[in-house]
Amino acid sequence: MTSTPVKQARAALGARLRELRVDAKLTGRALAAQHGWHFTKVSKIENGATNPSADDITAWCRSCHAADQAADLIATARAIESMYVEWQRHMRAGLKHSQKAPVPLYERTRLFRIYENTVLPGLFHTAEYSAAILRFWNEFLNLSSDLDEAVAIRMERQRILYAGDRRFVVTLEEQTLHTLVGNPDVMLGQLDRLLAVMSLPRVSIGIIPAGAERYCLSQGSFWIFDEDRVQVEGVSAGLDIVQPREVAIHVKAFSLLQKSAVYGIAARKLLQRAVTDLERD
Repeated sequence: MTSTPVKQARAALGARLRELRVDAKLTGRALAAQHGWHFTKVSKIENGATNPSADDITAWCRSCHAADQAADLIATARAIESMYVEWQRHMRAGLKHSQKAPVPLYERTRLFRIYENTVLPGLFHTAEYSAAILRFWNEFLNLSSDLDEAVAIRMERQRILYAGDRRFVVTLEEQTLHTLVGNPDVMLGQLDRLLAVMSLPRVSIGIIPAGAERYCLSQGSFWIFDEDRVQVEGVSAGLDIVQPREVAIHVKAFSLLQKSAVYGIAARKLLQRAVTDLERD
């Protein structure tokens, strides 16, 4: 099933194309007739039911006296096609390949804004915590087993925490401290690692207490890379969002989530409470 953000992006593109047609005083049937299209093609594109090809957009803009907008609209259409990444297909080459794929994006990003609601961000993982998570996906998606290599690559990715002038602004739900990944010993090691990361000079970590007042009700985790890309991960697929309007919505959501978070000593108290709960169990 195509995800809602993809549908929204297609609908937004369709709305832009419809505006061009209306401004040119063309009916949908007239536009279709000019290019030998079935008369329903125009309405399907405008309603977001289908994504237009580059040739479709070029022809559309030419008929609507808006040839100068074709390149931008084609780029938008191509971005929509690449938004939806099916995990099983993406990881067909194995976990090792999937862990290498984000490296170029990470290396060119200067500002990371990260929101996680269930598990901790991969950039902060211990090897044991990371192995437990990747082992789940390896089994869940029936992937080729190259777990040790995948974990090693994920650990290597963490070098960006210490190199260059990157900044990492992270907002975590309190639940991330309590979601049992692996076993209690794995979790204790991971929480100790998180405590160490909190002291890094270019890392800011806020934790949203379970009972905090809410200014934004986000349904899923997401990462924002600089000002031009958002990644959202689901169970079966992920989304790569590049439309400026969609990115801006996630930036706004992140800012509101930050308002609910606590920092510094208060955040460390929540972390210590999670450690105490694990030690008591």
